[in-house]
Amino acid sequence: MIEPTAGAVLSARRPGPPYPVMIGLLVLLLGGAVTAAIAAGSVPLPAGQVWGILLHNLHPALAEPTWTPVRETIVMDVRLPRVVLAGAIGAGLSVCGMALQALVRNPLADPMLLGVSSGAGVGAVTVVVFGLSVFGAFSLPIAAFLGALAALVAVYFLARSGGRMTTVRLVLAGVAMAEVLSAVASFLVVTSNDPHKTQAAVRWMLGGLAGTTWTVVWIPAAAVLLGTVALIGVSRPLNLLLAGEEAAASLGLDVHRFRSALFVLVAMMIGTTVAVSGAIGFVGLIMPHVVRLLIGADHRRALPATALLGAAFLIVADLTARTLIAPEEIPVGIITALVGGPFFLWLMRRRSK
Repeated sequence: MIEPTAGAVLSARRPGPPYPVMIGLLVLLLGGAVTAAIAAGSVPLPAGQVWGILLHNLHPALAEPTWTPVRETIVMDVRLPRVVLAGAIGAGLSVCGMALQALVRNPLADPMLLGVSSGAGVGAVTVVVFGLSVFGAFSLPIAAFLGALAALVAVYFLARSGGRMTTVRLVLAGVAMAEVLSAVASFLVVTSNDPHKTQAAVRWMLGGLAGTTWTVVWIPAAAVLLGTVALIGVSRPLNLLLAGEEAAASLGLDVHRFRSALFVLVAMMIGTTVAVSGAIGFVGLIMPHVVRLLIGADHRRALPATALLGAAFLIVADLTARTLIAPEEIPVGIITALVGGPFFLWLMRRRSK
């Protein structure tokens, strides 16, 4: 069987609007999602007032304050941090999913595949169940990140054989590690004697952004921004991998070294985001497929679009999670699974036709 060339793979895209138009539409979509998420809540705010508050805080000369200090506090200290975190996590999971699908040449690859999310879950559940507070308010995210890092190291060494890491071994090691760590987290939950701690652990495992403050936003946001820029910078090698390992190697790419380095980068991004949000599935699986249908497979063009679409999607999902049955809040991971599962099945049937 002859491998397709990189050019043939990248040129396979559906006809649609020009790339700048698509990016503009995605920016508008993200802006609308941000506006709706900040405006909606127990105290509804007009969209014009939301942007007035944002512009006034950006520079006082941009908007004349006609609102109460309470409303400004609601926007800047309560809702905006959560929206920014949701956007950062959605963008990060989406670009990581697209990169992983190219690295392992598997359309079903997503951030859950490598077991990193499950490792973060074990770390977080351990803190919640045993009431550990070594690092104060940062104990849970630090433990989750360390769990993700431990899972990364384990999968990395399990996948290497003879100094090389193959795609098959990577996928198998990731799936096996994810199952084992999920079982460990579940065991810790079911053996806990405190029902309140059990409930808190389960809600974290389902994913959620409740109680977000500016303190926990900067690290994942910075990690996603820097990681996305780095992935865009290696778009050409990612494109070469789409043509197959042999074709990429013949064009001068050290496939195994490149894959190992990108694997570490992606896992670190995933661990940083999952550490503050819990396990949120389907975002990194669905968004890359949607972008490829709209824009094509060229990572130089697709990665920025994937980040915008993933950010908008998770912001809307989080908005739905906190308003659907208000004042109760649904874990956002449930919303993404309910939307992502049926959409992925529809996408599979559409592509097969």
